[in-house]
Amino acid sequence: MKSARHQNSIASAQDNRKVIAPIVSGQCARVLSIIRQHGPVLSLTLTADYAIPETAARVHDLRCAGWNIQTNIHAEIVFRGQVRKRVAAYSLGVPEWPRPGFAVKELPVYGQLDQGEAI
Repeated sequence: MKSARHQNSIASAQDNRKVIAPIVSGQCARVLSIIRQHGPVLSLTLTADYAIPETAARVHDLRCAGWNIQTNIHAEIVFRGQVRKRVAAYSLGVPEWPRPGFAVKELPVYGQLDQGEAI
């Protein structure tokens, strides 16, 4: 059994560690970049203008990585002359990363290896 002093030192070390946002690539990186540049962006725009066919899946991937992607569902919009219903608009919340409630302490720290792991 570990002493309370040892457990407190581990907890304080974890709180002081530098945790960096994960690197994203491919379509996830494109979606994140577009949302950063343009603010709220419609799912239809990502699909039609940027050739990202499964926008919701990429947003889900970003959320799983801890990004604070906010979704606003519009009941009805006009997109390129057509009325579209229930269209998602994506934006970044504050903070961008990690999103509130994301378990940062479970992520590996940059440059730190697990016990017993060889370099």
